[in-house]
Amino acid sequence: MDAHADVIVIGAGAAGLATGIFLGRAAPGTRIVALDGARRIGAKILVAGGGRCNVTNARVTPADFYGGNRNILKRTLRAFPAGAARAFFEEIGVALHEEEHGKLFPDSNSARTVVAALLAEADRRGVRIVTGQRVTALERSPDGFVLTTAGDAAPHRWTARRVVLATGGLSLPKTGSDGGGYALARGLGHTLVPTTPALDPLVLASDWHEQLSGISHEVLLEVRVSGTRPVRIPGSLLWTHFGISGPAALNSSRFWNRATLSRQPVRISVNLLGGRDFSEAERDLLARADAQPRLSVARILRDALPQRVAGQICTLAGIGPEQPIGQVRREDRRRLLHALTDLELPVTRSRGYRYAEVTAGGIPLAEIDAGSFCSRCCPGLYLVGEVLDVDGRIGGFNFQWAWASAFVAARALAAGFR
Repeated sequence: MDAHADVIVIGAGAAGLATGIFLGRAAPGTRIVALDGARRIGAKILVAGGGRCNVTNARVTPADFYGGNRNILKRTLRAFPAGAARAFFEEIGVALHEEEHGKLFPDSNSARTVVAALLAEADRRGVRIVTGQRVTALERSPDGFVLTTAGDAAPHRWTARRVVLATGGLSLPKTGSDGGGYALARGLGHTLVPTTPALDPLVLASDWHEQLSGISHEVLLEVRVSGTRPVRIPGSLLWTHFGISGPAALNSSRFWNRATLSRQPVRISVNLLGGRDFSEAERDLLARADAQPRLSVARILRDALPQRVAGQICTLAGIGPEQPIGQVRREDRRRLLHALTDLELPVTRSRGYRYAEVTAGGIPLAEIDAGSFCSRCCPGLYLVGEVLDVDGRIGGFNFQWAWASAFVAARALAAGFR
């Protein structure tokens, strides 16, 4: 087996496969090898979106991401926007359709379609994928780089003119993400923004939520981190036996985890009425009390909330669910309204990397060239995807970052091999 390549991509996940494909398209004949420690390629893609793979979003902006430099995000997303990603997948045989909140899924509703198409296109573009080869060392050499791998197949020593680090982060370790790329990058002069899980469920200290397990409804979560402006996150909330999940909770988790990492006080509360504040909710409730004083509190709340949630909120507020609204005392009514519009959720922890969809933190964007994704610390090294300090909210944005960063890096690499 030839152990030399023009470009070796470390990691054959979404960003790594895309880099190889885009480079093969732009510079035919370039010797491209993708090394991956897993024996099965695409495990993380296969579990994404409940096994359907939300490959991107119809509307993507820098505001959908955290970490890094806004200008670099904007430049990268402009170089390969969501429309280009959709066209790319359609070119390789994966038709997409749009669902709620702009999420784009394959028409097959199967992530296997996405993996199969990427692997087929990589093969067409001359990308050689070698599985079961985990890179354990990466060093500079006079002609480029020397890589040492551990695995079943020989050789265990590779050389390349250029290297692309597409190793991902620490999320979903069962798919092979072990953070090894961070050590490789640091060995070549890079620093690391401390990492935390992101897009993972949150665990609550209390037990009242257990009665709501399985219920999903629209809410507005507010995350207050000491010394910063509150972050308001709308979306669907799923009550579980351990706490909360669903898009709203997952999008909130990165703020909880980052605040906890830096030992900053953090509070998460839920407005069960969406955008309505205390005053607006009070006016509505008083109007109902005047119009229908004999109607029970629970019955009125069921107009806005699932039945079990309405009953539990009455209990938390110390009000009998069947009590007529016209008989509720002012102090009880205000306690109920606070529970409806600003109910503190006693979060104790997140469920961690095992359940996280992405990693927050990583190699700082300041350490790469914005136009090429080439390392500023080590010429010839390129970094793409989740290994960088960029994480997006739920909805296909992290995959879009993988495709876009891969495209920019591949375009720059191709210029040197034409």
